[in-house]
Amino acid sequence: MEVQIAVAKVNKYAVSESGDTLEVVERPNGGLSVVLADGQSSGRGAKAVSILVVRKVIGLLAEGVRDGAAARAASDALYTDKQGKVICSLNIASIDLSSGTIVLTRNNPAPIFVCRGEQIDCIEEESIPLGTSRNVRPLITEIVIEPMIMIVIYTDGLIHAGKRRGTPMDVGTTIRAVLEDQNPSPQMLADALLAEAVNLDENRPADDISVLVLKVSARTGDNVRRMSVRLPIEGTWGR
Repeated sequence: MEVQIAVAKVNKYAVSESGDTLEVVERPNGGLSVVLADGQSSGRGAKAVSILVVRKVIGLLAEGVRDGAAARAASDALYTDKQGKVICSLNIASIDLSSGTIVLTRNNPAPIFVCRGEQIDCIEEESIPLGTSRNVRPLITEIVIEPMIMIVIYTDGLIHAGKRRGTPMDVGTTIRAVLEDQNPSPQMLADALLAEAVNLDENRPADDISVLVLKVSARTGDNVRRMSVRLPIEGTWGR
């Protein structure tokens, strides 16, 4: 088997800096973790908050700390730094090779979708963002690593898309439509969800939007690990 991970992100319209931060870190006992945080509001202040949270989490994960404990430590750090006045949503998706599971850690009101062929399940239990108190606990779901699993995680900008027009995005319906129409790669699904959200916002996203898609499939290549990143840059450097 192999795991493919794809991300699609866009800033809030007319805001130069996204309040969403995403990082990938290798786990010392095998596997890797993807950490996605969404700081309150948008812009530079929100970015500082999400970076604070992500750096705390990936530092602890790299030391072998469990995902839930890392999330709680990040919440305590944010609560102490901001005195409970600023919140931040957090998702951690870990491929844990020591347990043979995908560990989903969630401090985010936005649900997670888990797709197995035609079956689409929604993990939507109430979840509280980080920084609200010193008693914040994450919701943790473990899924056995097996082929044909696709997991969709996102920040709240995706579900806010279209609200100002009275046509809010139905994430589950959009996922089903893409899966029924084709057998998409993780990047194709992430791009399709982001494109639908931007379209509903009339090409002026009302919030920062990040979409993370993780897929387990049968391995068809070699044993080489690969990562690809695209970062659009506005400006005239190098011309």
